[in-house]
Amino acid sequence: MQSFCIGCSRNSGRIQEGGVVEATVVIQHVIKGLQFFEQELLLFAAFWFLLGAIDDIGVDLCWIWLKLAGRARDGRISREDAAAPLQGRAAILIAAWHEAEVIGHTVRHALSVWRQDDFTLYVGCYSNDPGTIAAAMSGAGADARVRIVIHENAGPTTKADCLNRLYTALCDDEGRYGHRFRSVVLHDSEDMVHPAELAVIDGALGEVDFVQLPVRPEPQPASPWVAGHYSDEFTESHAKSLVVRDALGAAIPAAGVACGFAREIIAGIARRRVAEGGPGPFAAECLTEDYELGVLVWREGGASRFLRVRDADNQLVATRAYFPARLEDAVRQKARWIHGIAFQSWDRLGWSRGLADWWMVLRDRRGPLTSIVLACGYVLIVVEGLLSIVRLSGVRAQPEISPWLQGMLLLCFASLVWRSIARFAFTAHEYGWPEGVRALMRIPVANFIAIMAGRKAFAGYMRTLRGAAVTWEKTSHDAHPILAAAGGTATR
Repeated sequence: MQSFCIGCSRNSGRIQEGGVVEATVVIQHVIKGLQFFEQELLLFAAFWFLLGAIDDIGVDLCWIWLKLAGRARDGRISREDAAAPLQGRAAILIAAWHEAEVIGHTVRHALSVWRQDDFTLYVGCYSNDPGTIAAAMSGAGADARVRIVIHENAGPTTKADCLNRLYTALCDDEGRYGHRFRSVVLHDSEDMVHPAELAVIDGALGEVDFVQLPVRPEPQPASPWVAGHYSDEFTESHAKSLVVRDALGAAIPAAGVACGFAREIIAGIARRRVAEGGPGPFAAECLTEDYELGVLVWREGGASRFLRVRDADNQLVATRAYFPARLEDAVRQKARWIHGIAFQSWDRLGWSRGLADWWMVLRDRRGPLTSIVLACGYVLIVVEGLLSIVRLSGVRAQPEISPWLQGMLLLCFASLVWRSIARFAFTAHEYGWPEGVRALMRIPVANFIAIMAGRKAFAGYMRTLRGAAVTWEKTSHDAHPILAAAGGTATR
């Protein structure tokens, strides 16, 4: 019996030793797999990061050259010119659905700061949205410059469909009163317009067919991270990227806000849409009908401009607005932009033949790829964290990186430093250095939103390829920047 127990003990020991050896082998295979995965992911991410960095630095170099050549200076407009009568009548179109919290402030503020009489503000509402109708009527008061148009269909339809209804009302008024509008201006129901906007657009349309002014997201103390990242992105885009785009002569995409079109170019696009079976100049089946409209102006042979102008108080002539303050709202809004610009525009507009415009269109449509590369970058952080834990336990898990990959990673790091400096500089110039510092800390937030929005946009696009209808997810608004300007609440 004793010899039997000794034999069992020896066998048990050998089994345990064998189990340890097998576990060690498994762990080594896992570590090697992680190392191989990290190497491949590093190569993929580094290549695309570097390609994106070259793209961005190309824009940066163009902007620096424009600044040195004095071609990127902001224009100026005096108080007298800002309030001068327009050269022709302007029609301002605002589509509103469930905007009772903001539309009244927008209408009231626009009427108070726009001193000209020769414009008509068209507000599109729906019969099943009495709150928005009441708020719009309250903001308009007895001002004859406002016309509230009730859509014949129950809401919600789409923003483009509502804008087409307003365009029909515009055409009816031209026939009824015997006058012709000179310009058509687009705005959203939550906008805080600038007093000099109409004058700047009116003056520019004497030389071009479409003009886009900057958009300035207003800081929201209750949402310094989600809402704040819009300030960083829009400031850099509207102070640099669109300036370069304008100088290169590429198409200027319309933001749907603070953008003005010559009446004749809109009429031409409307005729084209009607010939294709549409109801008006705005593509109801497109999630980014404003972007497409701006590109179509260029495709139709029209001239476009992006203008940065400062008033007598050195304030930028720009539309101020609150952007989504909640994470899910920001993801939904950016997913709509990516779906419309990257996927739908590829299908609907194709590619440009001009080199400069092709470059800019390629930049517009890189959103889905950017989200994938960013996601890979954060996966790399997780993998490297796991390998670091292994190394701390005494196991050798240091991957061998080739000199080529080391050089690529070094260039990617240098690009990240450069991008961070640019992000700080542009945000700090517009909003002050504290916001510039926050802009650096908001980079991971912006990246996370971009990743989630890219995933959501791709899923939505795949559904449409399987026959699903394109759905328009409206951004909700429950606060207006005019309240903060007046000392009221501005939280969302």
